Amino acid sequence: MPADTVFDKEALFSELSIENWIMPAVYAGHISQVVWLHPPWAQQISEGKHHFLVGKDLSTTTIRVTGTDHYFLSDGLYVPADQLENQKPLNLHVILINPTEASNSQEENGEVASAKRLKLNTDDTASTASASSSVAPGDLDHSTPSLKKKELQNASAPNKAETLSECSASSSFSECPIREVVKDVCQVLQKGDAYVLDIDLDFFSVKNPFKEMYTQTEYELLQELYNFKKPHRNATEEGLLDCVENRVHQLEDLEAAFADLCDSDDEETLQKWASYPGMKPLVQLVHSLKTRMESPDYEMVHQAGLTCDYVELPHHVSTEEEIEGLIQSIKVLLKDMPKPTLVTVARSSLDDYCPSEQVDIIQEKVLNLLGSVYGTLDVHLDYSSTASSL
Repeated sequence: MPADTVFDKEALFSELSIENWIMPAVYAGHISQVVWLHPPWAQQISEGKHHFLVGKDLSTTTIRVTGTDHYFLSDGLYVPADQLENQKPLNLHVILINPTEASNSQEENGEVASAKRLKLNTDDTASTASASSSVAPGDLDHSTPSLKKKELQNASAPNKAETLSECSASSSFSECPIREVVKDVCQVLQKGDAYVLDIDLDFFSVKNPFKEMYTQTEYELLQELYNFKKPHRNATEEGLLDCVENRVHQLEDLEAAFADLCDSDDEETLQKWASYPGMKPLVQLVHSLKTRMESPDYEMVHQAGLTCDYVELPHHVSTEEEIEGLIQSIKVLLKDMPKPTLVTVARSSLDDYCPSEQVDIIQEKVLNLLGSVYGTLDVHLDYSSTASSL
Protein backbone atom coordinates (compact mmCIF):
# COMPACT_ATOMS: atom_id res chain seq x y z
CA MET A 1 0.00 0.00 0.00
CA PRO A 2 1.35 3.50 -0.84
CA ALA A 3 2.10 5.13 2.51
CA ASP A 4 0.31 8.36 1.64
CA THR A 5 -2.93 6.43 1.14
CA VAL A 6 -3.19 6.31 4.93
CA PHE A 7 -4.06 10.01 4.95
CA ASP A 8 -6.72 9.78 2.22
CA LYS A 9 -9.75 8.30 3.97
CA GLU A 10 -11.73 7.15 0.95
CA ALA A 11 -8.69 5.68 -0.79
CA LEU A 12 -7.63 4.01 2.46
CA PHE A 13 -10.97 2.28 3.00
CA SER A 14 -10.82 0.76 -0.47
CA GLU A 15 -7.35 -0.66 0.28
CA LEU A 16 -7.96 -2.07 3.75
CA SER A 17 -9.12 -5.57 4.58
CA ILE A 18 -9.02 -7.89 7.57
CA GLU A 19 -5.44 -9.00 6.97
CA ASN A 20 -3.74 -5.63 6.44
CA TRP A 21 -5.23 -2.95 8.68
CA ILE A 22 -2.71 -2.84 11.54
CA MET A 23 0.38 -1.44 9.84
CA PRO A 24 -1.49 1.46 8.21
CA ALA A 25 -2.96 2.32 11.62
CA VAL A 26 0.54 2.25 13.13
CA TYR A 27 1.93 4.40 10.32
CA ALA A 28 -0.90 6.90 10.82
CA GLY A 29 0.13 7.20 14.46
CA HIS A 30 -2.99 5.66 15.99
CA ILE A 31 -1.30 2.64 17.54
CA SER A 32 2.08 1.88 19.06
CA GLN A 33 1.36 -1.28 21.07
CA VAL A 34 -0.10 -4.53 19.75
CA VAL A 35 -0.64 -7.66 21.83
CA TRP A 36 -1.40 -10.73 19.75
CA LEU A 37 -2.90 -13.56 21.79
CA HIS A 38 -2.92 -16.83 19.89
CA PRO A 39 -3.98 -20.43 20.52
CA PRO A 40 -1.44 -23.28 20.29
CA TRP A 41 -2.26 -24.14 16.67
CA ALA A 42 -1.59 -20.67 15.26
CA GLN A 43 2.12 -19.95 14.91
CA GLN A 44 2.44 -17.14 12.37
CA ILE A 45 4.79 -14.97 14.39
CA SER A 46 7.43 -16.09 16.86
CA GLU A 47 6.71 -15.79 20.57
CA GLY A 48 7.94 -12.81 22.56
CA LYS A 49 8.47 -9.08 22.22
CA HIS A 50 9.18 -7.54 18.84
CA HIS A 51 10.29 -3.90 18.69
CA PHE A 52 10.56 -2.32 15.25
CA LEU A 53 9.74 0.69 13.09
CA VAL A 54 6.99 1.21 10.56
CA GLY A 55 7.47 3.90 7.93
CA LYS A 56 7.49 5.04 4.32
CA ASP A 57 10.05 3.33 2.12
CA LEU A 58 12.08 6.03 0.38
CA SER A 59 12.45 3.97 -2.80
CA THR A 60 8.96 2.49 -3.26
CA THR A 61 6.93 5.04 -1.16
CA THR A 62 5.03 2.07 0.31
CA ILE A 63 4.64 1.10 3.97
CA ARG A 64 7.56 -1.04 5.13
CA VAL A 65 8.96 -2.27 8.45
CA THR A 66 12.30 -2.97 10.10
CA GLY A 67 10.93 -6.17 11.67
CA THR A 68 13.00 -9.24 10.80
CA ASP A 69 10.59 -12.03 11.75
CA HIS A 70 9.86 -14.45 8.90
CA TYR A 71 6.32 -13.07 8.87
CA PHE A 72 7.65 -9.79 7.45
CA LEU A 73 10.57 -11.13 5.44
CA SER A 74 8.39 -13.59 3.52
CA ASP A 75 6.16 -10.74 2.39
CA GLY A 76 9.13 -8.65 1.29
CA LEU A 77 8.28 -5.94 3.82
CA TYR A 78 11.66 -5.54 5.52
CA VAL A 79 13.90 -2.53 4.93
CA PRO A 80 16.67 -1.02 7.11
CA ALA A 81 15.71 1.95 9.28
CA ASP A 82 17.75 4.41 7.18
CA GLN A 83 15.43 3.67 4.22
CA LEU A 84 12.30 4.72 6.11
CA GLU A 85 10.88 8.17 6.60
CA ASN A 86 8.06 9.24 8.93
CA GLN A 87 9.07 6.37 11.21
CA LYS A 88 6.64 5.13 13.86
CA PRO A 89 7.67 2.68 16.60
CA LEU A 90 5.66 -0.49 17.16
CA ASN A 91 5.92 -2.86 20.10
CA LEU A 92 4.41 -6.21 19.15
CA HIS A 93 3.83 -8.72 21.93
CA VAL A 94 3.03 -12.30 20.92
CA ILE A 95 1.54 -14.42 23.71
CA LEU A 96 0.26 -17.99 23.73
CA ILE A 97 -3.18 -18.71 25.22
CA ASN A 98 -3.94 -22.32 26.12
CA PRO A 99 -7.44 -23.65 26.74
CA THR A 100 -8.33 -23.87 30.41
CA GLU A 101 -8.63 -27.45 31.50
CA ALA A 102 -11.50 -28.56 33.70
CA SER A 103 -9.08 -29.07 36.59
CA ASN A 104 -8.08 -25.42 36.37
CA SER A 105 -11.60 -24.07 36.63
CA GLN A 106 -10.85 -22.60 40.05
CA GLU A 107 -9.17 -19.71 38.23
CA GLU A 108 -12.39 -18.88 36.43
CA ASN A 109 -14.34 -19.28 39.68
CA GLY A 110 -12.20 -16.68 41.36
CA GLU A 111 -10.18 -18.92 43.68
CA VAL A 112 -7.05 -17.50 42.10
CA ALA A 113 -8.46 -14.05 41.69
CA SER A 114 -6.09 -11.12 41.39
CA ALA A 115 -6.50 -7.65 42.80
CA LYS A 116 -8.86 -5.03 41.44
CA ARG A 117 -8.87 -4.41 37.73
CA LEU A 118 -5.99 -2.26 36.60
CA LYS A 119 -6.89 1.28 35.59
CA LEU A 120 -5.56 2.74 32.39
CA ASN A 121 -3.13 5.63 32.67
CA THR A 122 -5.39 8.55 31.85
CA ASP A 123 -2.49 10.99 32.11
CA ASP A 124 -0.70 9.49 29.14
CA THR A 125 -2.54 11.32 26.38
CA ALA A 126 0.30 10.83 23.92
CA SER A 127 -0.37 7.14 23.49
CA THR A 128 -4.11 7.01 23.00
CA ALA A 129 -5.19 3.62 21.71
CA SER A 130 -1.65 2.42 22.09
CA ALA A 131 -2.81 -0.97 23.23
CA SER A 132 -5.68 -3.02 21.96
CA SER A 133 -6.63 -6.43 20.64
CA SER A 134 -6.86 -8.27 17.34
CA VAL A 135 -6.95 -11.79 16.05
CA ALA A 136 -5.39 -13.76 13.24
CA PRO A 137 -6.62 -17.03 11.80
CA GLY A 138 -6.61 -18.84 15.05
CA ASP A 139 -5.41 -16.05 17.25
CA LEU A 140 -6.67 -13.41 19.66
CA ASP A 141 -4.70 -10.22 20.01
CA HIS A 142 -4.58 -6.88 21.84
CA SER A 143 -4.02 -3.77 19.75
CA THR A 144 -6.12 -1.52 17.64
CA PRO A 145 -5.32 -3.16 14.31
CA SER A 146 -5.26 -6.81 13.52
CA LEU A 147 -2.34 -9.01 12.70
CA LYS A 148 -4.56 -11.26 10.73
CA LYS A 149 -2.95 -12.57 7.63
CA LYS A 150 -4.86 -15.23 5.82
CA GLU A 151 -1.58 -16.25 4.31
CA LEU A 152 0.84 -16.61 7.17
CA GLN A 153 2.19 -18.26 10.37
CA ASN A 154 5.70 -19.40 12.07
CA ALA A 155 7.38 -20.02 15.40
CA SER A 156 10.93 -21.00 14.55
CA ALA A 157 11.93 -17.73 12.91
CA PRO A 158 15.36 -16.38 13.93
CA ASN A 159 14.27 -13.04 15.29
CA LYS A 160 15.58 -10.40 17.64
CA ALA A 161 12.57 -10.70 19.91
CA GLU A 162 13.02 -11.16 23.62
CA THR A 163 10.99 -13.77 25.40
CA LEU A 164 7.92 -12.05 26.81
CA SER A 165 7.92 -14.45 29.72
CA GLU A 166 8.87 -18.04 30.24
CA CYS A 167 5.21 -18.68 30.80
CA SER A 168 4.23 -17.34 27.38
CA ALA A 169 6.09 -20.05 25.53
CA SER A 170 5.06 -22.98 27.71
CA SER A 171 3.09 -25.81 26.20
CA SER A 172 0.53 -26.60 28.86
CA PHE A 173 -1.95 -24.52 30.76
CA SER A 174 -0.77 -25.87 34.11
CA GLU A 175 2.75 -24.59 33.38
CA CYS A 176 1.47 -21.22 32.24
CA PRO A 177 -1.41 -20.01 34.42
CA ILE A 178 -3.52 -17.42 32.69
CA ARG A 179 -2.87 -15.04 35.57
CA GLU A 180 0.74 -14.78 34.37
CA VAL A 181 -0.52 -13.73 30.94
CA VAL A 182 -2.73 -11.14 32.66
CA LYS A 183 0.37 -9.56 34.21
CA ASP A 184 2.11 -9.37 30.82
CA VAL A 185 -0.90 -7.83 29.08
CA CYS A 186 -1.61 -5.33 31.86
CA GLN A 187 1.98 -4.11 31.72
CA VAL A 188 1.39 -3.20 28.08
CA LEU A 189 -1.99 -1.58 28.73
CA GLN A 190 -0.51 0.71 31.39
CA LYS A 191 1.41 2.46 28.62
CA GLY A 192 -1.74 3.92 27.07
CA ASP A 193 -5.03 5.52 28.03
CA ALA A 194 -7.30 3.54 25.70
CA TYR A 195 -7.32 0.24 23.89
CA VAL A 196 -9.42 -1.77 21.46
CA LEU A 197 -10.16 -5.43 22.06
CA ASP A 198 -10.44 -7.08 18.64
CA ILE A 199 -11.64 -10.69 18.64
CA ASP A 200 -11.66 -12.97 15.64
CA LEU A 201 -13.95 -15.94 16.12
CA ASP A 202 -11.48 -18.17 14.29
CA PHE A 203 -9.29 -17.81 17.37
CA PHE A 204 -11.50 -20.53 18.84
CA SER A 205 -11.75 -22.81 15.80
CA VAL A 206 -10.15 -22.37 12.39
CA LYS A 207 -9.96 -24.00 8.98
CA ASN A 208 -7.52 -23.57 6.13
CA PRO A 209 -10.07 -23.21 3.31
CA PHE A 210 -7.49 -23.88 0.61
CA LYS A 211 -7.06 -27.44 1.85
CA GLU A 212 -10.63 -28.07 0.80
CA MET A 213 -10.24 -26.34 -2.58
CA TYR A 214 -7.18 -28.29 -3.70
CA THR A 215 -6.00 -31.89 -3.49
CA GLN A 216 -3.14 -32.80 -1.20
CA THR A 217 -0.82 -33.13 -4.19
CA GLU A 218 -1.84 -29.73 -5.56
CA TYR A 219 -1.34 -28.14 -2.17
CA GLU A 220 2.12 -29.69 -1.86
CA LEU A 221 3.02 -28.34 -5.31
CA LEU A 222 1.92 -24.87 -4.20
CA GLN A 223 4.12 -25.20 -1.14
CA GLU A 224 7.05 -26.10 -3.35
CA LEU A 225 6.43 -23.19 -5.73
CA TYR A 226 5.93 -20.56 -3.02
CA ASN A 227 8.44 -21.86 -0.51
CA PHE A 228 10.23 -19.06 1.32
CA LYS A 229 13.98 -19.51 1.59
CA LYS A 230 14.78 -18.27 5.08
CA PRO A 231 17.91 -16.23 5.80
CA HIS A 232 20.64 -17.55 8.06
CA ARG A 233 19.86 -17.25 11.77
CA ASN A 234 22.43 -14.50 12.28
CA ALA A 235 22.00 -12.84 8.90
CA THR A 236 23.56 -9.44 8.36
CA GLU A 237 21.59 -6.47 7.03
CA GLU A 238 22.98 -7.30 3.59
CA GLY A 239 21.82 -10.90 3.97
CA LEU A 240 18.33 -9.78 4.95
CA LEU A 241 18.14 -7.42 1.99
CA ASP A 242 19.25 -10.20 -0.38
CA CYS A 243 16.62 -12.48 1.13
CA VAL A 244 13.87 -9.90 0.62
CA GLU A 245 15.01 -9.05 -2.91
CA ASN A 246 14.98 -12.72 -3.92
CA ARG A 247 11.57 -13.19 -2.34
CA VAL A 248 10.07 -10.19 -4.11
CA HIS A 249 11.36 -11.44 -7.48
CA GLN A 250 9.98 -14.92 -6.74
CA LEU A 251 6.52 -13.57 -5.93
CA GLU A 252 6.54 -11.21 -8.91
CA ASP A 253 7.34 -14.11 -11.25
CA LEU A 254 4.60 -16.26 -9.75
CA GLU A 255 2.06 -13.45 -9.97
CA ALA A 256 2.99 -12.81 -13.60
CA ALA A 257 2.83 -16.52 -14.43
CA PHE A 258 -0.67 -16.98 -13.07
CA ALA A 259 -1.83 -13.74 -14.67
CA ASP A 260 -0.55 -15.12 -17.97
CA LEU A 261 -2.36 -18.40 -17.37
CA CYS A 262 -5.59 -16.47 -16.79
CA ASP A 263 -5.31 -15.30 -20.42
CA SER A 264 -4.17 -18.61 -21.85
CA ASP A 265 -3.23 -21.84 -20.09
CA ASP A 266 -2.12 -23.67 -23.21
CA GLU A 267 0.97 -25.86 -23.16
CA GLU A 268 3.18 -23.24 -24.77
CA THR A 269 2.44 -20.68 -22.06
CA LEU A 270 2.85 -23.30 -19.35
CA GLN A 271 6.22 -24.53 -20.61
CA LYS A 272 7.48 -20.95 -20.97
CA TRP A 273 6.92 -20.26 -17.29
CA ALA A 274 8.06 -23.71 -16.19
CA SER A 275 11.49 -22.90 -17.62
CA TYR A 276 11.97 -20.18 -14.99
CA PRO A 277 14.07 -21.14 -11.93
CA GLY A 278 11.99 -22.95 -9.35
CA MET A 279 8.87 -23.04 -11.56
CA LYS A 280 9.01 -26.64 -12.77
CA PRO A 281 6.19 -27.81 -10.40
CA LEU A 282 3.87 -25.43 -12.28
CA VAL A 283 3.40 -28.00 -15.06
CA GLN A 284 2.13 -30.77 -12.79
CA LEU A 285 -0.02 -28.31 -10.83
CA VAL A 286 -1.80 -26.89 -13.88
CA HIS A 287 -2.29 -30.34 -15.44
CA SER A 288 -3.85 -31.57 -12.20
CA LEU A 289 -6.16 -28.53 -11.93
CA LYS A 290 -7.31 -28.89 -15.53
CA THR A 291 -8.23 -32.53 -15.03
CA ARG A 292 -10.60 -31.48 -12.23
CA MET A 293 -11.85 -28.11 -13.49
CA GLU A 294 -12.91 -26.81 -16.87
CA SER A 295 -11.52 -23.34 -16.16
CA PRO A 296 -9.28 -23.14 -13.09
CA ASP A 297 -9.35 -19.86 -11.18
CA TYR A 298 -5.65 -19.06 -11.43
CA GLU A 299 -6.00 -15.85 -9.45
CA MET A 300 -7.36 -17.89 -6.54
CA VAL A 301 -4.57 -20.43 -7.02
CA HIS A 302 -2.05 -17.61 -6.62
CA GLN A 303 -3.79 -16.34 -3.48
CA ALA A 304 -3.65 -19.87 -2.08
CA GLY A 305 0.04 -20.05 -2.92
CA LEU A 306 0.75 -16.88 -0.99
CA THR A 307 -0.32 -18.73 2.16
CA CYS A 308 2.29 -21.44 1.59
CA ASP A 309 5.43 -19.48 2.32
CA TYR A 310 7.20 -20.73 5.46
CA VAL A 311 4.49 -22.35 7.58
CA GLU A 312 0.99 -23.58 6.82
CA LEU A 313 -2.10 -21.63 7.72
CA PRO A 314 -3.56 -22.93 10.96
CA HIS A 315 -6.09 -25.68 10.49
CA HIS A 316 -7.72 -26.85 13.69
CA VAL A 317 -11.44 -27.45 13.94
CA SER A 318 -11.86 -27.38 17.71
CA THR A 319 -13.94 -29.70 19.82
CA GLU A 320 -16.66 -28.25 22.05
CA GLU A 321 -14.32 -28.78 25.00
CA GLU A 322 -11.49 -26.85 23.35
CA ILE A 323 -13.78 -23.96 22.46
CA GLU A 324 -15.12 -23.80 26.00
CA GLY A 325 -11.58 -24.05 27.39
CA LEU A 326 -10.48 -21.03 25.35
CA ILE A 327 -13.61 -19.12 26.38
CA GLN A 328 -12.74 -19.72 30.04
CA SER A 329 -9.11 -18.67 29.50
CA ILE A 330 -10.19 -15.41 27.87
CA LYS A 331 -12.74 -14.82 30.63
CA VAL A 332 -10.05 -15.08 33.31
CA LEU A 333 -7.89 -12.72 31.28
CA LEU A 334 -10.57 -10.08 30.67
CA LYS A 335 -11.82 -10.07 34.25
CA ASP A 336 -8.51 -8.67 35.45
CA MET A 337 -7.91 -6.27 32.57
CA PRO A 338 -9.13 -2.68 32.23
CA LYS A 339 -12.36 -2.22 30.34
CA PRO A 340 -11.65 -1.69 26.63
CA THR A 341 -12.74 1.48 24.84
CA LEU A 342 -14.22 -0.61 22.04
CA VAL A 343 -14.68 -4.31 21.29
CA THR A 344 -14.73 -5.48 17.68
CA VAL A 345 -15.55 -9.02 16.62
CA ALA A 346 -14.81 -10.60 13.22
CA ARG A 347 -16.84 -13.69 12.31
CA SER A 348 -14.49 -14.84 9.50
CA SER A 349 -17.17 -17.21 8.28
CA LEU A 350 -17.83 -16.01 4.73
CA ASP A 351 -14.23 -16.76 3.80
CA ASP A 352 -14.48 -20.15 5.55
CA TYR A 353 -11.78 -19.56 8.15
CA CYS A 354 -14.18 -19.98 11.05
CA PRO A 355 -16.19 -23.20 10.43
CA SER A 356 -19.69 -22.24 9.29
CA GLU A 357 -21.24 -24.93 11.48
CA GLN A 358 -19.57 -23.46 14.59
CA VAL A 359 -19.47 -19.68 14.04
CA ASP A 360 -22.91 -18.88 15.52
CA ILE A 361 -22.27 -21.02 18.58
CA ILE A 362 -18.87 -19.39 19.12
CA GLN A 363 -20.35 -15.92 18.64
CA GLU A 364 -23.03 -16.59 21.24
CA LYS A 365 -20.42 -17.83 23.70
CA VAL A 366 -18.22 -14.76 23.10
CA LEU A 367 -21.12 -12.33 23.54
CA ASN A 368 -22.18 -14.12 26.72
CA LEU A 369 -18.59 -13.92 27.94
CA LEU A 370 -18.36 -10.19 27.23
CA GLY A 371 -21.70 -9.59 28.92
CA SER A 372 -20.63 -11.49 32.03
CA VAL A 373 -17.46 -9.41 32.31
CA TYR A 374 -18.65 -5.96 31.19
CA GLY A 375 -22.40 -5.98 31.84
CA THR A 376 -24.99 -4.78 29.31
CA LEU A 377 -23.57 -4.61 25.80
CA ASP A 378 -24.50 -2.30 22.92
CA VAL A 379 -24.16 -4.82 20.08
CA HIS A 380 -24.10 -3.76 16.44
CA LEU A 381 -24.35 -6.62 13.96
CA ASP A 382 -22.62 -5.15 10.93
CA TYR A 383 -23.34 -8.25 8.85
CA SER A 384 -27.09 -7.84 9.34
CA SER A 385 -29.58 -4.93 9.36
CA THR A 386 -30.35 -5.35 13.05
CA ALA A 387 -28.66 -4.20 16.21
CA SER A 388 -29.49 -5.20 19.73
CA SER A 389 -28.61 -4.55 23.35
CA LEU A 390 -27.69 -7.61 25.38
